[in-house]
Amino acid sequence: MAFPVIGAPDAGDTAWMLASSALVLLMTPGLAFFYGGMVRSKNVLNMIMMSISAMGVVTVLWVLYGYSMAFGDDKSNLFGDPAQYFGLKSLIGGTYLTSAADASVKVGIPLAGTIPATVFVAFQLMFAIITVALISGAVADRLKFGSWLLFAAVWSTVVYFPVSHWVFAFDGVTGEHGGWIANKLKAIDFAGGTAVHINAGIAGLVLAIVLGKRKGWPQTPMRPHNLPFVMLGAGLLWFGWYGFNAGSAVGANGIAGATFITTTVATGAAMLAWLLVEKVRDGHATSLGAASGVVAGLVAITPSCSSVNVVGALAIGVVAGALCALAVGLKFRFGFDDSLDVVGVHLVGGIAGTLMVGLVAAPEAPAAVKGLFYGGGFDQLIKQAVGAGAVLAFSGIATLIIALAIKFTIGLRADDEAEFVGMDESEHAESAYDFAAVGGAARTAAVKEA
Repeated sequence: MAFPVIGAPDAGDTAWMLASSALVLLMTPGLAFFYGGMVRSKNVLNMIMMSISAMGVVTVLWVLYGYSMAFGDDKSNLFGDPAQYFGLKSLIGGTYLTSAADASVKVGIPLAGTIPATVFVAFQLMFAIITVALISGAVADRLKFGSWLLFAAVWSTVVYFPVSHWVFAFDGVTGEHGGWIANKLKAIDFAGGTAVHINAGIAGLVLAIVLGKRKGWPQTPMRPHNLPFVMLGAGLLWFGWYGFNAGSAVGANGIAGATFITTTVATGAAMLAWLLVEKVRDGHATSLGAASGVVAGLVAITPSCSSVNVVGALAIGVVAGALCALAVGLKFRFGFDDSLDVVGVHLVGGIAGTLMVGLVAAPEAPAAVKGLFYGGGFDQLIKQAVGAGAVLAFSGIATLIIALAIKFTIGLRADDEAEFVGMDESEHAESAYDFAAVGGAARTAAVKEA
């Protein structure tokens, strides 16, 4: 990637991108509530900690070498130069002010497009954080916290940073977005259907399989302990997702406005579709289904929000909501314990949204691409499939190697006693809820039931 230009940032674009960065960061606490409410009460703090800890681990790695691996000069289409921006060198410094020596001379700052390079660094950091946090939902209730921290660090370095380079790499001089998936393959992934959701989804599947099933699953019911938490988390995710999608326009412009609308439309449609599937299949529509449908719609519209019109957004939402509602049952059929349905929602939703670009991309949308249903033929669909397949294969294989390496060194899984007592007490010596008033056998029974 070319070195950022030096100049004056656009105030409006900068303000919007600072707000978008904060919105995307809020998604991770939102995810913590979403996941935390879905586990049993004895594991809620551990679940929240897995999301929050990702904020620390990924931030440190990102400013040291992660940003450089994602956005540095390309190395054989694999990753950026890790040393180019190590410690964010050449990116921090200067303000657009008059020179102290000569008031008529303006002192520029490094830019990424029309915004300060540091703002772009911050925005992309938030993507890296939540991608890692998403994986944790697949391995709830049984992964050692120390092993999680190590996995998060290694996976970010080996998998996420290179894949983000494939999809998001940004040329500060030309303004072009995308590494080989976007610029050479010409697959469309506007905000991270491949780099975030397919990437995290397949990683969650592999890690869950290596880790093994929870004790008693699937015979023992393991119901969500706090559905209001789940609903709150879904609401925060929806709110923050506007930074995720509309913020990916990297400016306060018409693309941001269009993606804001398509994101809203697809999310609403997906929620309704999920509830309809539940009603037909189970006889009732649930709050958990509504929250899950919201997330499924957000996931599916992420890669395609700049390439579809309102009709396409509706179609993506309906397909994703219905498909993901059905896909969450795959774990029972195939016997893998994906605790909080990362595979059914993020992997399946990410694949659906990525592929549907090839079907419903509309020429009047900002990306100006024709899908199959608009006379574009199969060309774009094939490109989308290749891009999704590349991320699936790379992330799946790399995650397997990382998971096995940790398993046979420091170990991945908590022991049986820790799992029985709960990860909150065994890993953190804390409890989310005070059971002090419940004594003896009654307290033991309460913990077991939770």
